[in-house]
Amino acid sequence: MNTLNKRLFGGKEGLLGTLFLAIILVVVLPLTLDIFRLNLIGKYLTYAFVAVGLVLLWGNAGVLSLGQGVFFGLGGYCMAMFLKLEASDPITTKIQSTPGIPDFMDWNQLTALPAFWVPFKSFPFATLAILVVPAVIAYIVGAAMFKRRVGGVYFAVITQAIALIVSLGIDGNQGLTGGRNGITDLKTLLGWDIRTKSGQYSLSSSALRSCSASSCSRAGFSPQRWAAS
Repeated sequence: MNTLNKRLFGGKEGLLGTLFLAIILVVVLPLTLDIFRLNLIGKYLTYAFVAVGLVLLWGNAGVLSLGQGVFFGLGGYCMAMFLKLEASDPITTKIQSTPGIPDFMDWNQLTALPAFWVPFKSFPFATLAILVVPAVIAYIVGAAMFKRRVGGVYFAVITQAIALIVSLGIDGNQGLTGGRNGITDLKTLLGWDIRTKSGQYSLSSSALRSCSASSCSRAGFSPQRWAAS
């Protein structure tokens, strides 16, 4: 147990710090903050994923990526697609020219849901895609560059160029992606209103648990463990 505790949390102090943070985020903040500020906390916890990724990539591996937001954004888009489809049922969108499709598609005169959107009606598929899509694309990009021994400033510039390409691709296909505005007006998750305070409470808790899992994974990347192996 002591070995597991040290591996995951860095020892007793790390465990106590994690428990203290959990109490603050899961109990104190949801019970004391209004929904606006609680929503901000949820956003900060979500953006922490990007920071953890940069710590792993730059701090531990010594590689600077200026396009880390691409993989974070792709995962976010996968979930947003599911939420948008749930919010775009035929009854809710009956005033549109084509009911049953997202509003931005209707504005861009699409008359049917694009084929690559259809699987995202399934929550299990969307959840799996959140993990698989960014991982596969990151693997392809990483393998292409590392096999050619691209590093240093060149790696940073290429990742920044990838971010620009993805951004232009999203902006240029507004009817398929929502364009610069993104995917908005998300209301429910499996019929549960995520705009309520209880919704923000649960989302913040989920983000905390996910960040904790990411922090635990970070322990496996410590330079000391590499040196020891």
